Amino acid sequence: MSLLDDVRNHMRTRHMAIRTEKCYLRWIEKFLRFHRSRAGQWLHPTNMGSEQVNQFLTYLAVTRKASASTQQQALAALLMLYQDFLKQRLNLDIIRAKHPDHMPVVLSVSEVRQVFRAIPFGVHRLIAGLQYGAGLRLMESIRLRIKDIDFQRKQVLVRDGKGEKDRYVPLPQRLTAALHRQISGTLVQHREDMQLGAGWVWMPYALANKYPTAGRDPIWQYVFPGRRLTRDPRSDDRELGLMKGRGRHHIHESSVQKAVRRAVQKSGLNKRIWSKGGLTCPGTKRSGMRFGCPCSISPIRLNAVTPFDIRLRLTCWKEGSTSAPYRNCSATRTFPRP
Repeated sequence: MSLLDDVRNHMRTRHMAIRTEKCYLRWIEKFLRFHRSRAGQWLHPTNMGSEQVNQFLTYLAVTRKASASTQQQALAALLMLYQDFLKQRLNLDIIRAKHPDHMPVVLSVSEVRQVFRAIPFGVHRLIAGLQYGAGLRLMESIRLRIKDIDFQRKQVLVRDGKGEKDRYVPLPQRLTAALHRQISGTLVQHREDMQLGAGWVWMPYALANKYPTAGRDPIWQYVFPGRRLTRDPRSDDRELGLMKGRGRHHIHESSVQKAVRRAVQKSGLNKRIWSKGGLTCPGTKRSGMRFGCPCSISPIRLNAVTPFDIRLRLTCWKEGSTSAPYRNCSATRTFPRP
């Protein structure tokens, strides 16, 4: 088994996200190739150390002109390799790229309406509405399963969010009817797939072995399934039977991003906006909050890289009914019921 396979298995024992896994493996491979080109032969990480890591990270900042976030990503991958996997301490002395201090993009209420009107009715507008109204990240919204939507309590359960943490967010009332229609269509499609001998869905961890038939249960289906029947996206998981047959994965995130980008162009806004991350609540002063703060309705603030990073109105009016992070915002006590 190669080094990268061992590192991959190590990351999976820690239940790292598949995107983090691919990203870290890519940086480790770049690190090995960088020193192969300098030494003329492949070098194992145990034969290298702090000096080689410093050289690679300095090369990224000085020669490749990498941004601070890119250099930090490479550093995180190498720290995982040496300190977590090889149990080898590093003494870093690198030239760090400077973190830029960007001003956020600001949209007025009318501009936000323009963007939403330009998104065609259907799945993409509904996903954008969940990002805007419930504060979900892009991947969190497209990974929602039917069982995660609670219409009675008007809330959405986000499973395995950032840092493998679950949380509840309010369900926007305006999206209730559209979500009912979307789930009804998904269930009809699932019944048709079942008749074709498909209907499986990917199950997290070892639930596919613990509950062998749960992969065809309607409540486990994605709210936003893809157009085509497919196999398990991970080939090694396919061998383990985590997705026992053909089924539907969720839609690809790029389709939502393209729809938002086309909507911005169609609306005529000359601002840098696209769909990617979650919301930031200025009342809690915590970057990356997943839902907004009703401190103010206008202006609506969009981060330069996360267009739905917004202060907005939610369907919560009492401090006691909000989740812990949202409860820190004083505006929850004064926001009037519509």
